[in-house]
Amino acid sequence: MSEQNWYETDNWYAPRAKTEQIEAAPAAEPVVQKKKKNRGWFWAAGCVLLFALIALSSLLFRKPAETPTMPQLPSVTAKPNDEMPADKEDFFESFYEKVETSNAEIGIERVVKLPDSFRLELKEPGKKELSLQELYESGSDSIVAISGFKNGQSGYNWGTGVILSSDGLILTNTHVIEDCDKATVTLYDNRELPALLVGADSISDIAVLKIDASGLPVAVFGESSRMKVGDPVAAIGNPLGETFRCTLTNGIISAIERGINYNGHSMTLLQTNTALNEGNSGGALFNMYGQVVGVTNMKMMSSYSSIEGIGFAIPSSTVKEVVNSIVRFGEVRGRPSIGITVGAIPENAKAQYDLPDGLYISEVAEGSDAKLKGIRPGDIVTAVNGIPVTTTEEIGAIKNKLQVGDVMVFSIWRDGEMLEIEVELVDTNDVYG
Repeated sequence: MSEQNWYETDNWYAPRAKTEQIEAAPAAEPVVQKKKKNRGWFWAAGCVLLFALIALSSLLFRKPAETPTMPQLPSVTAKPNDEMPADKEDFFESFYEKVETSNAEIGIERVVKLPDSFRLELKEPGKKELSLQELYESGSDSIVAISGFKNGQSGYNWGTGVILSSDGLILTNTHVIEDCDKATVTLYDNRELPALLVGADSISDIAVLKIDASGLPVAVFGESSRMKVGDPVAAIGNPLGETFRCTLTNGIISAIERGINYNGHSMTLLQTNTALNEGNSGGALFNMYGQVVGVTNMKMMSSYSSIEGIGFAIPSSTVKEVVNSIVRFGEVRGRPSIGITVGAIPENAKAQYDLPDGLYISEVAEGSDAKLKGIRPGDIVTAVNGIPVTTTEEIGAIKNKLQVGDVMVFSIWRDGEMLEIEVELVDTNDVYG
């Protein structure tokens, strides 16, 4: 994460008033000739105009500063067989990047008293769909801008938030305020207010802030479970910083229950082709009834090819559970965890190393029962509770029906040997707290 101060760097956000104007050299003294007009002023003015246009175009088309507030998921492709290492552990060590799975470090002052009487509820949709103009009119005032500070410097992080309550509860992404020691919230009427931390959860990437305000316009949340592929949606957020605050983009739901591995944890997200950029993090994905059905938090990118229109949002069903736990306890409690990080096995890796269908275990968390029972990196999960698994969603679907203390039976392939290992689910805070 970059620690540059965007507002002190000559970049996209620099005020145009500070841009140096390049002055043309004065035109040479013209020679006076009979019946010829003096055109020196014309050429001088033309040069000034030309240089001004060059300076302005360099400002407008300069690459924006990289806003460190929207995770970008790399598009990974396995190496061709002739480039693959002889040892499978070497291959998977490079294929799966080692990640940090501990909670985010946030130094923002916490609220003195938790607002535990608040409960986020999901509403039924209205009877009439809104136009994009009507949606923006009804929902934009509930969208805020969030600026994070570190060591007193503004512009360390920039993102978006959604107003949860009229007295100032604000929803955003955890990564928007990660590593920050102060945050401010800018409202629809341009009031900028200091924010306190209610709680933040790294696994779900959901955080709740509190500002001292009253009578705020509140966002209405709808059921993400009602969304289907092809349904139209719209996002409102603050891409690329303050200049583009409260930008509306639209698209469709491209996929539902999309399993994504982020920071060593599996997330089940909505996928959309709605344009999302740095700074959209923590903003709202609306259905066409003006209800928030997701919180935008990441996009797909690639360093070697162009990827467009693959963005993600946290479903409102997940937001509801996490927010209600945070405002009550300051953290998420009672969420079961296996304590392993798994990923799909590329087809050419299965062929090269003679591996079974399943999921590769890249990490096992300290403090988990999985670690205690001897599961280790390099193992391959072929089935859970007797059900074959090849995707993270399949494991998640089984785990999410269980509670802390319940047992899952893992079928493990290890160097040609099959093992059956019982793993007790533990509270996530005991593993990743």
